[in-house]
Amino acid sequence: MSAVNTATTASFRQDAKVIGLVGLAHGVSHFFQLILAPLFPWLKVAFSLSYAELGLLMTGFFFVSGFGQAFAGFVVDKIGPRTVLCAGMACLAVAALLLSSAQSYSVLLASSMLAGLGNCVFHPSDYTLLNKRVSVARLGHAFSVHGISGNLGWAAAPVFLTAIAGGFGWRTALLAAALLPLTVLILFAFSSETLDGREDATEKSLASSSSSNGKNGDAVGNVSDGSAVNFMRLPAVWMCFAFFCITAMSVGGVQSFATASLQSMYGMSLAWATAGYTAYMLTSACGMLWGGFLAAKSTRPDRTIARAFISSGILALIVATGVLSPMMAIIFMAGIGFGAGVAGPSRDLLVRVAAPKNATGRVYGVVYSGLDLGLVGAPVFFGTLMDRHHPSWVFVGIGVFQILAIATAVKAGSKSAQKSIAVQAAV
Repeated sequence: MSAVNTATTASFRQDAKVIGLVGLAHGVSHFFQLILAPLFPWLKVAFSLSYAELGLLMTGFFFVSGFGQAFAGFVVDKIGPRTVLCAGMACLAVAALLLSSAQSYSVLLASSMLAGLGNCVFHPSDYTLLNKRVSVARLGHAFSVHGISGNLGWAAAPVFLTAIAGGFGWRTALLAAALLPLTVLILFAFSSETLDGREDATEKSLASSSSSNGKNGDAVGNVSDGSAVNFMRLPAVWMCFAFFCITAMSVGGVQSFATASLQSMYGMSLAWATAGYTAYMLTSACGMLWGGFLAAKSTRPDRTIARAFISSGILALIVATGVLSPMMAIIFMAGIGFGAGVAGPSRDLLVRVAAPKNATGRVYGVVYSGLDLGLVGAPVFFGTLMDRHHPSWVFVGIGVFQILAIATAVKAGSKSAQKSIAVQAAV
């Protein structure tokens, strides 16, 4: 009995280390997705930029990240997730250093694209590590922590960057940001065994389930013919891709110009408008925690997504009317974030069911590239609305894109419903 307890304790410690390290890396990744947006007020003045030019900086980031992410999944499956993850973290650190010393718009754009190259590796690397190194019993918790850590990275970025920029300048803020990935790289250097990415409890359990039940093996979606791109024939993969692309337009609107829109519509100070964005991200993390319980009990995650996005979409449209008080606008921002967060774990469940067991990195890379590609267009689209003095249209777009995404989620769910039930039964 003591031997069993010892093994259980060791397994828990191993899972906790993997989940913690991967979650920390994901938080840094999301932090760097907002490495420039909170500093737009300073960059606009320093380089005499339009809102569209500011938006193009983020477009460059996500353009490189989106295309790079699809290819990064193949590299992860080839050489392992830890090496790729460390390379991405190093790119983020170098990009922040270059941004802090930029003297021209072209350097800002090039450095932002380098940060996008670093960002492209995280989803395929993270999900490969979690699926290979975390036991099946704790995999749901791993996905929840992964999502929450990303949202906390988003929430921390504006507070961290604007606080330092306000007191010491935007260059110092970017220099301080470079310390974050460097710190994580040091932690990774002492955790090589934990993050080696070899086949572990989860894969062995799934392989056992698949071999003992051919139907379940098919549900997981094994690639049996050895083709590296065979997974691309699965319709559910492309429905998930479309879903990510559309929802990214909504997320991009919040990230890029929700703060400026709130300032313009409701006469808020920068501090109050930033608080509205922070409320969005923090409640999104809370919603993701609650959404994890909903996803665990549901065999149709698309329905959870639909209910969550209808609610948050309606709240966004109400904010767009401009009839709220500044305080109520911030509260509604929190409500929008909570709805978006609730949908997160169900979204990841859709992707997990669509992913063949031996093509994890490739599927996550391709599907999550839809998120980055959606974020390519969002900054310029919403920046143009701001340049044309239509701040309320920013929230109209946020709400509409959330509601439009429901159709793709329902289609992906209908194609994956039987697979989802089979995978949950196997687990």
